[in-house]
Amino acid sequence: MSIPQEPVILLSYINTQLRDFYPSLEELAKSLDVSEQEIKDKLATINYTYDEGKNQFV
Repeated sequence: MSIPQEPVILLSYINTQLRDFYPSLEELAKSLDVSEQEIKDKLATINYTYDEGKNQFV
């Protein structure tokens, strides 16, 4: 499965997946077969960073 390429859509998708199905970004990335860094880099382009405590991008 590929992840959305548009950063705003990716943000919504990733945060929903984290909230509903995954305890961490690491688990989500493994499941989707993408690197955590790829997700972090793409969302950094719209000034979002991963908050481990909240388990979401803020």
